[in-house]
Amino acid sequence: MSAQPSTWRSRAAGRSFQSEPVRVSVVIPTYNEAQSIGLVLRDIPKGMVEQVLVVDSDSTDGTAQIARQMGAEVLHEPRRGYGRACLTGLAAVNAPDVVVFLDGDYSDRPAEMSRLLEPLRQGAADIVIGSRLAGERMAGSMPWHAVVGNRLAACLIALLNGVRLTDLGPFRAARYQALIALELRESTYGWPVEMIVKGARRGLRITEVPVSYHPRIGSSKISGTFRGSIGAAWGIIGAILKYQLFDTGSTRERNV
Repeated sequence: MSAQPSTWRSRAAGRSFQSEPVRVSVVIPTYNEAQSIGLVLRDIPKGMVEQVLVVDSDSTDGTAQIARQMGAEVLHEPRRGYGRACLTGLAAVNAPDVVVFLDGDYSDRPAEMSRLLEPLRQGAADIVIGSRLAGERMAGSMPWHAVVGNRLAACLIALLNGVRLTDLGPFRAARYQALIALELRESTYGWPVEMIVKGARRGLRITEVPVSYHPRIGSSKISGTFRGSIGAAWGIIGAILKYQLFDTGSTRERNV
């Protein structure tokens, strides 16, 4: 899953510069995604991505084997947790310019990756969130409590940090050096929020773009279960408050 990267304009520490070539790595956490992982890997845009990492958490349905057969690098991460899988992938990327995260259940559409990369290409953002709520959301793709929860969490972040988002979606792209500087550590549901809150408090430019969202293939591990929904809500709200109150690395001067 590699190709020659393109060139693009980027920004760092408030300065515009020409970066050649641009290197994009994709991290895909999986757990029993055999029905969908092939579709996800097939739809990753050719010529745009240099490295694809599938971080598999002890799948029992052959997910890892399918991913390897399709040319992805597969990492085994036996410790459960969405954040843990993302952190394991981030630690293994080949120092790219940009890291893209997306789910392995085909609810996100990799073919829309260019939407997330464009603000980075234009030097207009450091972190880009794919908003399911601002985009085309297919019937049955997102239960009502997930919609409400994401809107409330986004409103709380806007109130506390001034970053106006509609969604905290998993399909996102960010400058690699910015991610490393944030020292992310959340291993479960709070990981996506940690990135946004820490980034906002450090003066990173965070924006969103609309993306489509589709019914996942297979069963949901989070929003499709009561336990998962409660755990996710608790993790998200808790992470917002924790990093708002106790993030000692906060600064309004961009330094990454």
